[in-house]
Amino acid sequence: MTDWTWGPQPGPDGTRFRLWAPGVEALTLVLEDDHPMTATGDGWWEATAHAPHGTPYAFRLPDGATVPDPAARAQKGDVHGPSRVVVPAHAWRHESPRRPWHEAVICEIHVGTFTPEGTFRAAAAKMPLLAEAGYTGVEIMPVAQFAGRRGWGYDGVLLYAPHDAYGTPDDLRALVDAAHGAGLMIKLDVVYNHFGPDGNYLGAYAPDFFDPDRHTPWGQGIHYDYPPVRRFVIENALYWLEEFRFDGLRLDAIDHIHDPSDPEILVEMAREIRERVPHAWLATEDNRNVTHLHERDGDRTPLMSGEWNDDWHNAAHVVATDEDEGYYADWQDDPVGHLARAAAEGFADQGDRGRGRPSGHLPPDAFVDFLQNHDQIGNRAVGERLNQLTAPARLEALQAMLLLSPHVPLLFMGEEWGATEPFLFFTDFHGELGDAVREGRRREFEKFVGFAGAVPDPNDPDTFRRSRIDWTMRDTPDHRRALDRTRGLLKLRAERIAPMIPGTGPDAGRRLDAPKGTVAVDWRLGGGLLQLRACFAHHPEAVPPTVGEVIHRTGPAAGAPNSCVVAVAP
Repeated sequence: MTDWTWGPQPGPDGTRFRLWAPGVEALTLVLEDDHPMTATGDGWWEATAHAPHGTPYAFRLPDGATVPDPAARAQKGDVHGPSRVVVPAHAWRHESPRRPWHEAVICEIHVGTFTPEGTFRAAAAKMPLLAEAGYTGVEIMPVAQFAGRRGWGYDGVLLYAPHDAYGTPDDLRALVDAAHGAGLMIKLDVVYNHFGPDGNYLGAYAPDFFDPDRHTPWGQGIHYDYPPVRRFVIENALYWLEEFRFDGLRLDAIDHIHDPSDPEILVEMAREIRERVPHAWLATEDNRNVTHLHERDGDRTPLMSGEWNDDWHNAAHVVATDEDEGYYADWQDDPVGHLARAAAEGFADQGDRGRGRPSGHLPPDAFVDFLQNHDQIGNRAVGERLNQLTAPARLEALQAMLLLSPHVPLLFMGEEWGATEPFLFFTDFHGELGDAVREGRRREFEKFVGFAGAVPDPNDPDTFRRSRIDWTMRDTPDHRRALDRTRGLLKLRAERIAPMIPGTGPDAGRRLDAPKGTVAVDWRLGGGLLQLRACFAHHPEAVPPTVGEVIHRTGPAAGAPNSCVVAVAP
């Protein structure tokens, strides 16, 4: 077991407890008896005591307040109560498949709504079905313990403790083990830009953990100038990778992480992960469209593997729906043109519209594309999925573009079979905080055309229940056809496209001159030429011809409305 800086460490002489609390002059470890803690320098306090697996503990501050361990490995109950000592007991059965990043096809899941039971163990039982569909990886939305029983997970406050509503830490290990047994890589979504609004006690004894001059949209910014704060998050990343054997991480909204240090926290974290877990899949979400974290050194990935590509999604969504409200308004001028640029070069915005950097030099697999994810469904007023918003033929063409491009595709749970259950925004807050979340959600949508105040109450348990996917629908005729189509596309990707990606050099993608409303992109990959032609105009257009072998076609012919053609050549 790694000797972590933060959190309890069981050992032969007892369990060592540590807490960084530079804002207090005394600290007490609360077990069955009180144990005064010793100041060891630089704001750290320490005590060692007999505390076997399952022992509840907490810390008492000088004002008499009792707080949980911010690095607790589990809680005895909710985020306000005592923490619990954990000694892992899971007997691992499977090794990681250690798939290379260019083979990634990712299914994003929310543990609480992925199955009727909403638990780690229930999700584990579904892993073979994801592998059967053609996925090579699973990405789990955040599981760090948050206030209440229900939530998306992005308001975690105890970042080392798996949320107890989903199961125990060993139940989470069993889920990782099951994914590996099915041949799947499995990565975890982590949040290092803020802490949630309920149950975060760090400010009471370590006010320097937060930057008083910086606020994210969700809470106070984290102050990464301090070494203990840096170790808290770097060790957290390594903890999930090493003690739970996750194969990678998705780092949420890193544009809201501010750190002027050299190296910045994200660079330091990635370097340490690459040294200790070299096979890790590391993806970022970043609204800035920057490239410095994703640069390659030949075939080597020094830092991050890929970036969630909102540009590709935003353009594709407008192509699919013609929506023009909110952030989709910026894509209405030429959605198909923006989609073509994103397909060829990664980002559509590369500094020419006031955001981003040139990205065409990055390899295609530096970009994670999606038609849907938790945000893009859940941040709609009533959580509709894309198959409820566009024509089937247009959706099929876009799905072919997604799954047969050399970018990394991501789908949201149930998308492979055309699930229609909404994914709504749900929380479990009460009192003034619950009222604020409820009213804030309604205000967010009242400017939209057609809004009638019908935003589901995030705190209503039924909002959570309605978001569960219904696995019985997977075997109905329409959904079976959708699943077969996805499975066929992913088989084609695995056999014909993924092997072409290794060895791809810079500036691999090129947009060809093509009529408005069409996409014509050629990628010169390490293993040959991949060509894509798509038409989203309302009438046939003469798209540039392809050479070589056509491996997939939707629509009656190239250039027909709502068509997509993919071809390969040496």
